[in-house]
Amino acid sequence: MIPRYSRPDMVAIWDPATKFRIWYEIEAHACDAMADLGVIPRENAEAVWKAKDVEFDVARIDEIEAVTKHDVIAFLTHLAEHVGSDEARFVHQGMTSSDVLDTCFNVQLTRAADILIADIEALLAALKRRAYEHKDTPRIGRSHGIHAEPTTMGLTFARFYAEMDRNLSRMRDARAEIATGAISGAVGTFANIDPAVEEHVCDQLGLVPEPISTQVIPRDRHAAFFATLGVIASSIENVAIEIRHMQRTEVLEGAEFFSMGQKGSSAMPHKKNPVLTENLTGLARMVRAAVIPAMENVALWHERDISHSSVERMIGPDATITLDFALARLTSVVDKMLIFPENMLDNMNKFPGLMMSQRVLLALTQAGVSREDAYTLVQRNALKVWEHRTDFKEELLADPEVTAALSPEEIEEKFDLGYHTKHVDTIFARVFAED
Repeated sequence: MIPRYSRPDMVAIWDPATKFRIWYEIEAHACDAMADLGVIPRENAEAVWKAKDVEFDVARIDEIEAVTKHDVIAFLTHLAEHVGSDEARFVHQGMTSSDVLDTCFNVQLTRAADILIADIEALLAALKRRAYEHKDTPRIGRSHGIHAEPTTMGLTFARFYAEMDRNLSRMRDARAEIATGAISGAVGTFANIDPAVEEHVCDQLGLVPEPISTQVIPRDRHAAFFATLGVIASSIENVAIEIRHMQRTEVLEGAEFFSMGQKGSSAMPHKKNPVLTENLTGLARMVRAAVIPAMENVALWHERDISHSSVERMIGPDATITLDFALARLTSVVDKMLIFPENMLDNMNKFPGLMMSQRVLLALTQAGVSREDAYTLVQRNALKVWEHRTDFKEELLADPEVTAALSPEEIEEKFDLGYHTKHVDTIFARVFAED
């Protein structure tokens, strides 16, 4: 992933030096387990740990791989250069390359998941704070982009909180599902290595043994993991789209923070563009782009092929690094976001009273008017407001067919804004129940 959309902690997980360090730990722990079983001499297992403080030379490993055309063999050759060829002769005993590659990949994904979980928790804290801050700040709700009925800005933040809270659960589940390891040898039968070795290695790396691994860890686990990243990315875009709409000049109910010295346009000095949330929309597309290839990796030939390998070398780093960056960026946007309550009220009253049409409709039916006739009465007055920007309540009061069914006091009562926000506390109690 390019540095522009990367954060160092996540990038470090995918650094080649980190990968080789994990490979080393897998091999060293496997030697320990085999020594415990009496399969290899204890002194050979201990000799492998002489490299525990070694900084593996990535360039040297690449140089060896240029000849061997095999990355694991290149690493093992380099390891022997540090440990000694005789001392290292039992390294990788009974193992196959996928034992190292797949177990390492899942270690990396679990570490990435831990960062993403922390990212989501930070975003949840920001959403919760803004939700309570604007719990009772009224704004017009919209369906199809058109004014519907009143809601509050707090409810907007609360629904995003609830969505991200579901994503937190999904991410935790995805981490649990991907946290498996396999040290089962060729075609996964343990023919040349004891299952106890796998159990020991997995225990040391914080994984659980894969129940049956053929020669690779089943890729349905990875498909579920990357699908989860895709869902989270879509939720990020969901929040970003709302903020982008709110920042439109003719709406301006909220906006990204515009810092001192920031420029919105190279041509138009007046511009304040929602560049961060537009960027998040683009980044979400890139994370979702990893989902289909991960799904297609599930179907492999027989016990193993490597059609998945090139895909995962790209989507593993790219999707996790991008999502980490996107979550952190969204957290900052939400935390610093500007809210304009006065503009929310102005927008709500752009077509005065129109948002109360359903209350009037229901009142007419309760007064004995058929629903079809009541709808016609309300709609014809509402259309006058659309066309002439008149006041909906005044139109109703001037309509003799409406006043024949409803008194002026009954009509007036239907324009109480508080009617629409009376259950906000109930919704908040549901959303933030665990807190």
